[in-house]
Amino acid sequence: MIEIFMSFDPVVQALIGTLFTWGMTALGAALVFTTKNVNQKFLDSMLGFAGGVMIAASFWSLLAPALEMAESDGIPSWIPAAVGFLLGGLFLYLADKLLPHLHPNSPVEKAEGIQSKQKKRSTLLVLAITLHNIPEGLAIGVAFGAVAAGFPSATLMGAITLAIGIGIQNFPEGVAVSMPLRRDGMSRRKSFVYGQFSGMVEPIAAVIGAMAVVFMEPLLPYALSFAAGAMIFVVAEEVIPGSHEKGNGDLASISLMIGFTIMMILDVALG
Repeated sequence: MIEIFMSFDPVVQALIGTLFTWGMTALGAALVFTTKNVNQKFLDSMLGFAGGVMIAASFWSLLAPALEMAESDGIPSWIPAAVGFLLGGLFLYLADKLLPHLHPNSPVEKAEGIQSKQKKRSTLLVLAITLHNIPEGLAIGVAFGAVAAGFPSATLMGAITLAIGIGIQNFPEGVAVSMPLRRDGMSRRKSFVYGQFSGMVEPIAAVIGAMAVVFMEPLLPYALSFAAGAMIFVVAEEVIPGSHEKGNGDLASISLMIGFTIMMILDVALG
């Protein structure tokens, strides 16, 4: 199976990887067909777990390879890592201020972004998770593109592990969109459609990321660091605060530690 996957173009590999992550988002959203409510402790623990996965993936799958690649180019390794990381955070900061969205568990009155008060709750929730998924899709695309570029620090198993890790943390994101909509009275089918729709952006972002790396190889360390910075911003701005809003901070923090550890093991052992 791996041999067949290796024969594909990196853009196709990135597309397949993010179809899996989209599927995990849909799987989480599909819980609306079995229940109308998910235990808040379970949801907060899953969000904390997702944050841990994203933090670990940001370093071992993105920043560490970026540092190694920069060293091989004969420039101080911290330059592309620092520049790319900060630009990734800045990109998400600006998107957070401009794109109308609503954090899961928040009342519609706390919607953020331009003209957010004029949008429906369903639209705001989908846009919030979509904002999260853009850097995740880019990260997977860039990771597969780095393998095709032939950098020793970039491995196929490392890229696959990144896709698996992001897929795991996409499960609670699907739940976080579909369940509030179901509780607001939306039908199960529509709640599911909205919940899984947020994951659709990942294959698109992955293809863009992989193509950019293939055609602009010198930018790879910056691209990897950019994706890492964007993911860390999402964790700090959205995921961790969201997991603490309902008073389950200790459980969410423990879950974050577990998610970080599992992703670290996967990345180091397989990547």
